[in-house]
Amino acid sequence: MLNVERNISPPMSLLHTPPNRPAGKSVQLMSTCLCDAFYADVAQATVEVLEFLGCDIELPDGQTCCGQPAFNGGDWASSRKVVRHTAKVFAGEKPIVVPSGSCAAMIFHGAPLEFEKEADLPVIQALANRTWELLDFIVFGLGVTEWPGKFDAKITVHRSCHLRGSKSPEAIATLLDSIEGLTVEPIDETEQCCGFGGTFAVSFPNISNSMGTLKIEKLTACKPDIVAAADMGCMMHFGGMMEKQGFPQKRMHVAQILRDSLKNASLL
Repeated sequence: MLNVERNISPPMSLLHTPPNRPAGKSVQLMSTCLCDAFYADVAQATVEVLEFLGCDIELPDGQTCCGQPAFNGGDWASSRKVVRHTAKVFAGEKPIVVPSGSCAAMIFHGAPLEFEKEADLPVIQALANRTWELLDFIVFGLGVTEWPGKFDAKITVHRSCHLRGSKSPEAIATLLDSIEGLTVEPIDETEQCCGFGGTFAVSFPNISNSMGTLKIEKLTACKPDIVAAADMGCMMHFGGMMEKQGFPQKRMHVAQILRDSLKNASLL
């Protein structure tokens, strides 16, 4: 029988990034299972963006999932097995950069919660204290506040739930607002969830579909050229719905926009 310790994740209002995280240009990249399975170009764009900034990137072998699906489903015993593996794979002191808000939040927030009563909590907390979401790292780790290049498009940006409490939304706005030719249109109900929520979408598909439909309505109301996000779980969810419903807008990860803006200006 499944040992369910909790059946829901803690409120996102409690999510905060660790203080005093290490920065520097020698980093480990957690490419995530979603990049591996569906979004290889997001991982490629992340590498190209970080290399443009002068980073030396290590891509550890053996990395798998961050443990979030089991964590969200309440199977913390299984999630801890995955997180322990991740801690071994990402051993060291380098910053860990993750191009997905929810995966990053799982490591720096969810993992310490499920290890509160475990003897190896210090090891997991050390892992958490080195973990950055990509855009947060670029702006607040490396101090980059203006992005060169060109990108002629009107876009809207989905602010995923797992970015709350972190500086990632501010970082995303800082970088995108500085790109020549790019117009970022505001949307209504910015805090509205897209309806994915990992296992939530599987357990409550009808509610999830209704939430996704509302989110798409807000994201496309101004008829943007592109709908952007910094979380591939959300992109997979509302992107699939948009494709099925015939929406013409392209979906892009913010890392892809940063990379392509460099290419458009012949900087990459």
